[in-house]
Amino acid sequence: MIKIKRIYDPPMKEDGFRILVDRLWPRGISKVEAKVNLWLKEIVASDGLRKWFLITPKNGKDLAIDTKWNRKTSKNCFTKCARAGN
Repeated sequence: MIKIKRIYDPPMKEDGFRILVDRLWPRGISKVEAKVNLWLKEIVASDGLRKWFLITPKNGKDLAIDTKWNRKTSKNCFTKCARAGN
C-alpha cells in the first residue's frame, strides 16, 4: 500500500519505507530527522516541463501526469526504487 504524507509530519514506525519526491530538500528539517529511505529528486518534472504543461491548452485528454513527463521519468523511478528495496 502506498500512503502520501507531508515531510513535516513526524515519522512513525507504521510509515514503512519512506520516499521523498521533491527536487529540493525541504527547509527546516534535517535528513536525520526526516528519516527518508530514498530521495527521488530525479523523477520530479523539470522547470521547463512544468511550465510547458501549465501553458499547454487542455483539451480534456490530458492526464494529471502528462505522458511526456511519464516517459522521461518512469524508467529512472522504477530502477531507483528497485535498487533501494534490496
